[in-house]
Amino acid sequence: MDGNGRWAKQRLMPRVFGHKKGVDALRATVKACDKLGVKYLTVFAFSSENWRRPADEVSFLMGLFLKVLQSEVDRMHENGIRLKIVGDRSHFAPELVQWIESAEARTADNTGVTLSIAADYGGRWDILQATERMLKDRPELVGQRIEESDLTPYFAMAYAPEPDLFIRTGGERRISNFLLWQLAYAELYFTDMLWPDFDYNAMAEAVAWYQGRERRFGRISEQLHPQSAAS
Repeated sequence: MDGNGRWAKQRLMPRVFGHKKGVDALRATVKACDKLGVKYLTVFAFSSENWRRPADEVSFLMGLFLKVLQSEVDRMHENGIRLKIVGDRSHFAPELVQWIESAEARTADNTGVTLSIAADYGGRWDILQATERMLKDRPELVGQRIEESDLTPYFAMAYAPEPDLFIRTGGERRISNFLLWQLAYAELYFTDMLWPDFDYNAMAEAVAWYQGRERRFGRISEQLHPQSAAS
């Protein structure tokens, strides 16, 4: 969800106004996913590297995160949304952790869109923590051949399928340490649109682009469409 600060700067406003507007864009995107039949939406809200930002901005973002949890959970629950927060919670204030745990418990049985918010998350962190947890649970694997299926259950998002579509707003063309393992076969979609401007139409356009892609997973087109090849 890139471009909040630049969106505000273009309007001669402090960066924090862009982050507030970004919450509105997230709300609109969740609704768009529901209409478009997307069952899992994962958003990168705060990376492991974002702690390097100015202290006042980090403080605002933590406060905004708490405020959104306090104000939006009831609405999410009423709309059948299941909320998951993924990342390292050890740096968060106890009050924020309590609200995260409460929000997840409140929405755990919902069957609508699963909204995962990656906060203090990094793809490299995820791989390391998954490896550590796996070896702690299964010490017999030390020195043995490790399969993907051994490691997969320990990732922070083991509850979700791997992403089909990666969307980055704001004009950058990089993954920036997001879901590094899980994005191995995702289609990568980049747009210059700043996140606060992202809406239903933008989401629908991204999904339409994805639907035009051929998902081969190592195969060739003729294997996917044998009748066309024969004709």
